[in-house]
Amino acid sequence: MTTISLLNGVVLARLLSLARLVPKSYAAYRPLVMDGLLFFLERLPPQRLEAIIAEQLELPLASSTARRLVILFRQCPTLHKLGQVVAHDRRLAPELRKRLQELESLPPTTHMRDIKAILRSELGKLAGLEVASRPLAEASVAVVVPFVWRDSVSSVSQHGVFKVLRPRVVEKLREELEIFLALGFFLEERCAHYGLPVFDYRNTLESVSRLLLNEIRLDQEQTHLAQAAKFYADTPAILIPRLFPFCTPYVTAMEQVDGGKVTDSGASPWQRRQLAGTIIDALLAEPFWLSAESSAFFHGDPHAGNLFQTHDGRLAILDWALVTQLSKAQRETVIQTVLGALTLNDAMVCQSIAALGRISDLATLQNAVSDALGQVRRGTFPGFDWLTSLLDSLASTSAVQFPEEVILFRKALLTLSGVVADVSGNPSIDQVLIKSGGLQFIRDLALRLLAPVNSRAFGAHLSNQDLFGVWAGMPVTVARFWSGM
Repeated sequence: MTTISLLNGVVLARLLSLARLVPKSYAAYRPLVMDGLLFFLERLPPQRLEAIIAEQLELPLASSTARRLVILFRQCPTLHKLGQVVAHDRRLAPELRKRLQELESLPPTTHMRDIKAILRSELGKLAGLEVASRPLAEASVAVVVPFVWRDSVSSVSQHGVFKVLRPRVVEKLREELEIFLALGFFLEERCAHYGLPVFDYRNTLESVSRLLLNEIRLDQEQTHLAQAAKFYADTPAILIPRLFPFCTPYVTAMEQVDGGKVTDSGASPWQRRQLAGTIIDALLAEPFWLSAESSAFFHGDPHAGNLFQTHDGRLAILDWALVTQLSKAQRETVIQTVLGALTLNDAMVCQSIAALGRISDLATLQNAVSDALGQVRRGTFPGFDWLTSLLDSLASTSAVQFPEEVILFRKALLTLSGVVADVSGNPSIDQVLIKSGGLQFIRDLALRLLAPVNSRAFGAHLSNQDLFGVWAGMPVTVARFWSGM
């Protein structure tokens, strides 16, 4: 019996109806989503597909499409992660966003017997350790279990949590990522069939697949936690969970954080605006501006389940399995793109975009840049919203292929934008970035007096020559503005 023959006709219709959840503005992509979902489902191992069908059949007939989607996503780690990424995307219907946000922290279903077997295998009999009788929470690949540890030296009780991979999650993830590799080719073929722009699905899904494998590398996450603790050590408003000395490659033991998701805060509107600013500053502005080193690392999965507000008002940043790094040169290129936009210099913007990725269609790039600069002429500030919109349009036409770190950075920014909007209406990411960048520029003034004129060895990623060029080119910028109008 083939895998697809296992699909009950009613269940198939219900699952494929999930494509209707695609926003109206992207309705043309609904058939593509339906084809992609069917492609994914029919290539799952039969026993997993049977479990998905059985769970869907157990749902009441009146269950909403959004609820069915969440139930499906919970059984598939890759889809679970996708749901977390878009859970705060304001383009989705409110009911769907609310359902997807359930994926950020689920009631645990993993049996404690299985968890304790892993802990015994990894830790043996650790003196002074008391493990809770039930898990605290469950995420896409791991389950969290509280514990109390009494250090034999100090005899002080310390509260922590174990992060342990869910049973069979590694096997499931590898099965799904193998399907992803074939899915990219399939989606590109179906795009041509439906007359849709042929996005570079193959390279994107391959990049995402490699990055998702980091989700099961707990030893790597422990390294990231240590790096984050060092980076934010001088920022009192930020809490990075402290690691305990008995971590292993398969078990992370860390400080327990008391608090709740930043989107659940019952604070006043002013306090929520402050919290939103802190989130933007900590996860985007600080690593972008303050890291004058060769590379800066950004949290790659900043959904609300990983961002807690503690009882003492700090922002706790959890789950550092996914990070992305932007080199100093890449961040300088981002600033050059913005400078090119501020001076309405098409050639400069095209050159900067080319430095961020690999051009495959120069004419499409030039047209997209021309359209984007038209927005600047009409009053749009060329900040992060403007830049990401331009990068998205280029990626959707495959005019430019971007490297993995840029793809993951864009994914993280999409997630972050939705979260801060849910925390405090629609706060301006650009406003926080400009303020933070301006302060960094002021801090660098003394160094600039002694630096070579073309040096960009500053957190603001601008040389004195760049600044002089903007000032000296103002007449040309005015001429471009009027000629463009």
